[in-house]
Amino acid sequence: MADNRAGVHVAIVGGGYVGVELAKALSGTLSVTLIERAEAFTHAPAMIRAMVDPSVLEQALIPYDRALPSGQFVHAEATGIDATGVALADGSHIAADNIVLATGSSNLPAFKSATGDIAGLRAANAAWHKAIVDASRIAIIGAGAVGTELAGEIASAMPDKTVSLISSDDALFPGFPQKLGASLVAKLRAMKVDVILGERAANLPDGTTPSGGEVMLSSGRSLKADLIVPAVGVRLDTGLADLLAGVTRGPDERLVTDGWMRPSSLPNVFAAGDIADNGDLMTIVAVSRQVPWLAKLLKAMASGQTVEAQPPYTPWGKAPILVPLGPKRGSSFLMIATLGDWVTSKMKGRDLFITKYRKLLGQAQAAPTQTERNVE
Repeated sequence: MADNRAGVHVAIVGGGYVGVELAKALSGTLSVTLIERAEAFTHAPAMIRAMVDPSVLEQALIPYDRALPSGQFVHAEATGIDATGVALADGSHIAADNIVLATGSSNLPAFKSATGDIAGLRAANAAWHKAIVDASRIAIIGAGAVGTELAGEIASAMPDKTVSLISSDDALFPGFPQKLGASLVAKLRAMKVDVILGERAANLPDGTTPSGGEVMLSSGRSLKADLIVPAVGVRLDTGLADLLAGVTRGPDERLVTDGWMRPSSLPNVFAAGDIADNGDLMTIVAVSRQVPWLAKLLKAMASGQTVEAQPPYTPWGKAPILVPLGPKRGSSFLMIATLGDWVTSKMKGRDLFITKYRKLLGQAQAAPTQTERNVE
């Protein structure tokens, strides 16, 4: 029987981790169009370091021009989706048999643009870097991966700064084994970071531009800082999905999906990555599980098999996580064990997967950053 899969068209909206890796996994077998409003891929972990070491910035912003030699990349804003495809801001329409929403999320403007404005992202990075350099006392509000890694980056590169890391939780990374959070707290405190746990912060700046001031904590204590970094409030880009019938939200506002990653009543529209409430945490690690499953499902559908005939998605049980505190230190949880500085540095801290993602998008290996040269 002839293989007609190459004639089946998949449109992927969002060129982040899920979008790029899924497009690469499908191209050459199916017809793929990747739609992304930004002109460059934003490698989020490296953007944290770029706030401290600007030489990282251009390595973390990776052009899409060589991403899909066997597929189509469309630099455009998607404005609507239906069972037939994706509508674009210029009035055109991309027809598709199956559509994947992978629009992701954004945080502080220096980490990732909420609008795809790369020039604005560069300007935000420069402004926040200058503010970090100029500040003597820095308060980071929010101790998820972004806040914790930023505290480690500043303490590693600029040990003269007074850095406070404030978390409303009683432990760092409470969703993981206690040993991971305890290890990170001990290492941060050894790096002279003031780790404040179980305290909620009020009167925070909105984070659109760098500013300092006085942070009021729930205990009544106040904290003065030359720079306040609100590393909280992830913004989900779910506007397209909100136009679909049958969409519901989970407790954290992510799109509730069925067992086959479908968020609405449309049987050929799927959602993955940060926007999808499918049992995985909002981490890059989730991509390594979601993409292969989704690629296999879409290929099976292209061969004429039904969605329901495929095994439903099962999320990570104990997902791994790597938390570098600068290029040399950090802690990681990998399957059953909490590991320390050497493994974390070797796997992520030194390079932050920059080489991996530049290769994935077809770009040349970048020269060593200032941080890497300082490690050598």
